[in-house]
Amino acid sequence: MSRRVRKTERDAHCTLPFVASDSVGQCHPYMMRSAKVFEMVKVISASAMLCMLFGVGVRHAAADEAELQLKARAQLELAEEQAFKQAAVLASPWIVRIDTVGGLDIVGQTLTSTAPTSGVIVSEDGFIVSSAFNFLSKPASVLITLPDGRRFPAKTVATDRLHMLTLLKVDVAGLKVPQAAPKDGVRVGQWSIALGRTYDSALPSISVGIVSAVDRVWGKAIQTDAKISPVNYGGPLVDTDGRVMGILVPLSPQGNSESAGVEWYDSGIGFAIPLDDVYAVLDRLKLGKDLRPGLSGVAIKSGDLYAVQPVIDRVRYDSPAHKAGLQTGDTIEKINGQPIKRLVQLFDQLKSRHEGDSIEMTVKRGDETITKQLTLVGELLPYEVAFLGVLPQRENSSGKATDPARTGVGIRFVYPDSPAAASGLLAGDRLLKMNDQAIKSVDDLRDQLSRLRPASEVKLDVEHAGKMNVVTAVLSAAPKTIPNEIPASAAPETAKVEEPETGRFTGKLAGYEDEYWAFVPESYSPDRSYSLLVWLHPSGSTMEATIFREWKTICESRGIILLAPKISSRAGWTPNHTEYVRDVVLDFQKQYSIDTSRVAVHGLGNGGEFAASVAFRFPELFRGIALASAALKGRPPEHSPEFQVQFHLIYGDLGQAAAVIQRTASGLEQLKFPVTLRKVEGHRAGYPPTEAVEEMARWLDALDRF
Repeated sequence: MSRRVRKTERDAHCTLPFVASDSVGQCHPYMMRSAKVFEMVKVISASAMLCMLFGVGVRHAAADEAELQLKARAQLELAEEQAFKQAAVLASPWIVRIDTVGGLDIVGQTLTSTAPTSGVIVSEDGFIVSSAFNFLSKPASVLITLPDGRRFPAKTVATDRLHMLTLLKVDVAGLKVPQAAPKDGVRVGQWSIALGRTYDSALPSISVGIVSAVDRVWGKAIQTDAKISPVNYGGPLVDTDGRVMGILVPLSPQGNSESAGVEWYDSGIGFAIPLDDVYAVLDRLKLGKDLRPGLSGVAIKSGDLYAVQPVIDRVRYDSPAHKAGLQTGDTIEKINGQPIKRLVQLFDQLKSRHEGDSIEMTVKRGDETITKQLTLVGELLPYEVAFLGVLPQRENSSGKATDPARTGVGIRFVYPDSPAAASGLLAGDRLLKMNDQAIKSVDDLRDQLSRLRPASEVKLDVEHAGKMNVVTAVLSAAPKTIPNEIPASAAPETAKVEEPETGRFTGKLAGYEDEYWAFVPESYSPDRSYSLLVWLHPSGSTMEATIFREWKTICESRGIILLAPKISSRAGWTPNHTEYVRDVVLDFQKQYSIDTSRVAVHGLGNGGEFAASVAFRFPELFRGIALASAALKGRPPEHSPEFQVQFHLIYGDLGQAAAVIQRTASGLEQLKFPVTLRKVEGHRAGYPPTEAVEEMARWLDALDRF
């Protein structure tokens, strides 16, 4: 069957004209049901094919073959068009328009919009479901316009955060509800019609495509190539009989935030949550409690999604997997009796379930097969760093021993009153084993500690003055203060390197209009590993002279490279600048010898707010976030043992944001992030004084602590 439709029909935002109707959903008798329309399509298609293959006329053998083909094609397109319109008319009675009033202009990295969006009625007594993206701005009020033109205020009932759907309620009864197209009957290649109601028209807007895949985004969604955008987010994806296959939402396999997937706007990659799945959780949503994705507490060793059987790398403390007795190294073989041979099969099973759902997990441990019942949860106990209390020796830029035959990690500093100090460890000692497991490098030690919790007891094999000792230490939580004295690591005695550039200089990155300035110590040597501090200025001033004056000497003495991206826009930093900052950092990491465990982002005021958003966007890049007179605007992502991050907050006791920054520090501590808080007496909101800057430099220099 031909998929050609007129250009206007392929426009995602086009509201199509149609035959007159007495009221919405009450069409004149001469309108054909879609089944009859498609019976006509089959006849026309067969006639056209006969003409093309054999040159035979349908009624008059002498008729011109080309003319008949054109007529047949025109009739086919007309029949398709009428079928699409008919489906829109059939679905129209349960599609509503949603208007939001007030709310935030920007959330995270996403600019919000106040344009109308769409929703679908799911119960006669006024419950309506829509895309959670439509309420990203947390609007002050929501207005619903029904298909008959009546308007009602709506209240937000709950959000399904697995499927990114929000349930609304209006005080009205007797509404029409859609018929669901059976989930197991949706076929790849069938017509799919994306509808929305955002214009002042009796009929919804239409975008036509096909079902291009099913069970996408870890088994959650139908995929369509019809154009999907905020115009029809929350609207239905229907078949040619007007039955609802699913609710249109932006989705992404990489995330489950309200804005995940928005980047595929009108790209031909769109998703819909099957209506059967919406009805399956509707009663739970009506209770007014958000439904969160179900979490098991297992982290899987990385590998090819389509070639590797999943092996457990970590088990989160107090998680369902931990309570069930699952262990690192277990190979997952079945979920609910379904064989698991590849990572993608595991993710399809686990990432499509809500908290409260129960699963049966079968694992292989050596020669033993173990089956456990797990009840998934919506939130895991926050990850907390286990602290030993040492700074490692920096033997070269890679963090590995200069002599490959020498194993372990040397200690260059022991924190006072730390577990390491209590166990008798001293600067100059070398850690060789932890709990009988060899320590091969700094990264190896960090990985081993990341699997432990505060209060865990560890056995350490230590080399001290050429002799072997075994000591025990009870790990603690990360300290809340910075030692007054942290010795700078010694610079190697090597000749000055002319390239890459050193000193203070400006530059531009290919592909970007904005400049950056930087300071690289004049004594730079590729044999030394350097910290990297990324300064993001507040709106209206780069503060270049101030930052250079405060940091130049510190950078030279402590081996810090200072990088300061600049923007010319007076509007300040926007989400569009995050990739610019990332790419400048990556460029410097290629040019210079930078220790990836000592990379921090730093900002003042709204520059600090943007600094935090950049670090959250690219957690693999930044190990520290230093904010001056700035607080977090929202909840940070979950603290990860793979990408650990430390916070340093500075505020003036006379500043207007003092109370907010104190609450930010308290909130971060509750989430088990390592936080140091520095109050500057008699200070307002400008750049911190020299003594506070020197303390921040010690914090940066100790980001690689254990």
